[in-house]
Amino acid sequence: MPAHHLPAQRQVHIVLGLGFVLHATVGALHGLSVDEAHYLLYALHPALSYFDHPPMVGWLQWPLVALDAPVAVLRLLPGLIWLASGWLIQRLAQQLSQGSELAADKVALAAVSVFLLAPLFNVLAIGLLPDSLLTLLSLAVMHQTLRLMQPLALSRWRDWLLLGLLLGLAGLSKYTAILAALAVSICLLRTHGWRLMLQPWLWAATLLALLLVAPVLVWNAQHDWQSFAYQAQHGAGTGWQLRPVLAFGLLQLLAYGPLLLWAVPGWRRANSGAGRLTTLFFMLPFAVLAWLSAGGSSLPHWTAPAWAALVPFAGLGLARALQQGQRWLLTTVASLQAMALALLLSAMTTGLPPWPDSETGQAQAANPFADLHGWDRAGERARLLAQSHGLSALAVQHWTLASRLGWYGRPLSVQVLDHRVDQFDLWTVPLAAGGNALLVDWSLMPFPPPVGPEGFEDCQLLDSMPVRRWGTLLSEFHFYDCRGWQGNNGVQT
Repeated sequence: MPAHHLPAQRQVHIVLGLGFVLHATVGALHGLSVDEAHYLLYALHPALSYFDHPPMVGWLQWPLVALDAPVAVLRLLPGLIWLASGWLIQRLAQQLSQGSELAADKVALAAVSVFLLAPLFNVLAIGLLPDSLLTLLSLAVMHQTLRLMQPLALSRWRDWLLLGLLLGLAGLSKYTAILAALAVSICLLRTHGWRLMLQPWLWAATLLALLLVAPVLVWNAQHDWQSFAYQAQHGAGTGWQLRPVLAFGLLQLLAYGPLLLWAVPGWRRANSGAGRLTTLFFMLPFAVLAWLSAGGSSLPHWTAPAWAALVPFAGLGLARALQQGQRWLLTTVASLQAMALALLLSAMTTGLPPWPDSETGQAQAANPFADLHGWDRAGERARLLAQSHGLSALAVQHWTLASRLGWYGRPLSVQVLDHRVDQFDLWTVPLAAGGNALLVDWSLMPFPPPVGPEGFEDCQLLDSMPVRRWGTLLSEFHFYDCRGWQGNNGVQT
């Protein structure tokens, strides 16, 4: 039976299934990103919370890490989270289209297709980040909020407690979950009025959510509120400027794709004022993050939960556009997004630059995903060199270089030889005066060997390791035997 003759519901399942297989395949073909490795180290060091994020991203991976699962298996977890998110988008699209002239299953098919073709959602489906979790949980909270916005919902204690559970889990995933909680509050107050405040199950749900996020509060109280202070400083940026906001908007359009612009007419087609009000799950976090971008402190994946909340509305808009005969325009836009997605996944898989130098074979234009290759072999090489030369620790000169070395070079600890306080200062004892380490330098973020009064007495190059893909040099690692530490890493100045 041709695909277009299959029932829309069956097509939804095929789209989601193909997406999961695609992510599992691509995820098995390259190494860890810096963030992925960092959160796997969370799982390797179980705690109530962590310096830069709440603990859920580490807790969830702990069983697989304890079993020493390979990267290909570890990456099934974000794939399953993407799959669950797609299922919730299907449900939300069907819910928002009820009572309209549009077929609910066709709206759901359009929505999950938008979800699959949005480039950055695919990145989050391959590498587990706190934003992967918050995307799923924000969609679940949005779905539950719609249920509680129904006229007779105030007495449904199970729905209230489920909302509290979801909000608590969201708070354990990322601090920006507070924006989803704010959207819930506005939606429910706008629907039920101030009599909502007299509802005992509301307070039971609130108490449950607070109990669930208590580990984050306890950890921060034990560590001088380090995480809250870091997030406040991180979000403050360097001062408001218009140009970064414009760049932020353009990058968002590229990262999530123009198909989401059909959410605007889709919002008008939503079946009720309650449904339209849930666009707050997009507007609140997006507005806050756009404002933060003016200070240079917003990253593209931070808005993923916001855009996911808009996907069901885009499904409504696209289904209506198809009904009006705009198939050629939509096919063109969808094809362009599919091409962009294919280029993105190819760049991740190969790590190759757009074009190499014909004589040297080195990159002329860097592939931002080149760093996904070579760290596994570099970590193993560093561990073996350290053991053979009697060095008990590995060392790098920037915190972003430490995560993958810490993962692939385990069980050796990693010293970060800078003055920035971060999670590694909580995991490792600072290098003692006179200490020795195997220093790893990487050509894509190179530093001169730290020899001198604030570094080592001496560093000798032991080995170099080029990283090549299909004959093209992506990067190179250098390994130094460094002796006689004289610095004070881990102390902020």
